[in-house]
Amino acid sequence: MTNLVTYTLKTAALGAVFAMMAMLSANAQVMASLPSPTESIEVNGRKAKPVSAWVDFCNRHAEECAVDTNEAAVITMTPNIWKQLVQVNRKVNRDVKPVTDMDHWGVADKWDLPTDNKGDCEDYQLLKRKLLAEQGLPRRAMRMTVVLDEEGEGHAVLMVRTTQGDYILDNKTSAILPWGETNYVYVKQEGNIDQQWVSLGGVTSPTTTAKN
Repeated sequence: MTNLVTYTLKTAALGAVFAMMAMLSANAQVMASLPSPTESIEVNGRKAKPVSAWVDFCNRHAEECAVDTNEAAVITMTPNIWKQLVQVNRKVNRDVKPVTDMDHWGVADKWDLPTDNKGDCEDYQLLKRKLLAEQGLPRRAMRMTVVLDEEGEGHAVLMVRTTQGDYILDNKTSAILPWGETNYVYVKQEGNIDQQWVSLGGVTSPTTTAKN
C-alpha cells in the first residue's frame, strides 16, 4: 500500500509539473513579440472531399465559409497580430467547455459555433476564426484543417498562414505551435481559392511524409 501511495503521489506530481510547463509556455507566448520563424506546409494541390459536417455548417453559416480572393492568403506577422492570435486562442480554450457532438447534439459529428460555450475541437476553431476575422485578420489565411492526432484519432485545428510560417491554434493546448511540432498527421484543409478542400498528403513534419 505504501508503494502504491508513493507511486500515485509521484504520478500526480509529474502531471502537475507538465501542466505547469504548458502554462509557462503559453504565458511566455503572451510576452513574446514574435514567434520563432517556421516553415510553411506544402499543399499538393489535389482536391479533397470536404467533411460532410463542414458542408452542413456552410449551408447554415455561408458567411463563415465564403472565400474572398481579394483578401491576403498569408498574414503579415507583426507583434500585435501575434498577440491577437495568442489571446484569442487562450480565451476560447478557457471559455468553451469540451463536450462530444453525441452528448451535445445527439449526432456523431456536427460543426457549429459554440454559442452556448460548449463544443468539441472544430467548434473551438470555428469560433477562434470568427473572432480573429472580426478583429480584421483575413479569413482566407485561416484554414480549418483536419489531422490525425497523437492517438490516430480525427481532430480539427485552425492553421494560420503567416509570413513567419504556418501555426496551429488548437483546443488541446493554449500554446500556439508551428505546424511541424504538433505530432499530428495533416490530412486536408480548406482551399483558399474557393470552398473546395485540398489534400495535405499526410505530412507529419517539414522533413517527414507519411502515407495517407
